[in-house]
Amino acid sequence: MNKLQLSSLYQLSIMRFRLTLREPEAIFWVFIFPILLAVGLGIAFRNRPADVLQVAATTPQLTRALAADNGLAASTMDESAGSRALANGSILLLAIQQPGGVAYQYDDTNPDARSARLLADRVLQTAAGRRNPIPAVDRLVHQPGSRYIDFVVPGLLGMNLMGSAIWGIGFSIVEARQKKLLKRLVASPMRRWQFLAAYLISRLTMLVLEVVAFLGFARFIFAVPIHGSLWQLAALCVLASLSFSALGLLVSSRARTMEAASGLMNLVMLPMWILSGVFFSATRFPAVIQPIVRALPLTAAIDALRGNMLQGIGLQHMLAPIAVLLAWLAVPFAVSVRIFRWR
Repeated sequence: MNKLQLSSLYQLSIMRFRLTLREPEAIFWVFIFPILLAVGLGIAFRNRPADVLQVAATTPQLTRALAADNGLAASTMDESAGSRALANGSILLLAIQQPGGVAYQYDDTNPDARSARLLADRVLQTAAGRRNPIPAVDRLVHQPGSRYIDFVVPGLLGMNLMGSAIWGIGFSIVEARQKKLLKRLVASPMRRWQFLAAYLISRLTMLVLEVVAFLGFARFIFAVPIHGSLWQLAALCVLASLSFSALGLLVSSRARTMEAASGLMNLVMLPMWILSGVFFSATRFPAVIQPIVRALPLTAAIDALRGNMLQGIGLQHMLAPIAVLLAWLAVPFAVSVRIFRWR
């Protein structure tokens, strides 16, 4: 055997990698779950023609004018019948003929109803002879890069990197502590940092498989673009995974039971699931909490991944999110080495 094969770090890393592959639950959550989630979201938010909005009018003349627009399906109802149809959701808007013009009856808290109001008014005003002072044309965009699935795939990738790292490392350490396996490792000729670093190295091995599988699926099935450098994307994935792995080490450094570890991991990850912009932009949150949102490692990871994949931004222009990820790698790992409990 050479020196590498005899080293504690090498043996521990190989052991961690083999144990991970033997866990069916880990394989499902690392490889299958993010793909299933991408499929569901890709189907739900696929490009499709605009919905036809159901409206009604109190006179046949108004009905014919509204039906001239392809985005509206119009029928004729009296005012009482139209009010009942609005109440039960059969229509979104009722156009009521009045001596001085038209009254629109609709629920302004419903986005589809507001859209129906704008369409109906445009159609009726045009039918009455209104002319737009400024000519306008529509230039519709449907190419890859502007769709919701393109936006959400980097978020799902970041979420998967976080979950697989924190859960995979945290649960395995606590399980070994519960089974008294860590006590045996104390007597072996290794250092504490080697034991913890082995978990990080094993994560890097799994990282290649999970990232290639997920991004390959997204690229092949949904044509999700990757405008940035592939090696820079790989570097971002490695950095993000190491940062989340360090968090997993910290969470599991003292926990003695699986229940305690599960509670701590959910406490760490839940705020990031909500605040970090996995499924929508993190800028939607109030400005007062934006410093907190930007300091989260998942926010930094997702921002960097979206910058690379969707905008082609280089690492030299991502110094802020990279600095956040480096901080979440260095500090939790250093604290873990110091407070790690073998029993």
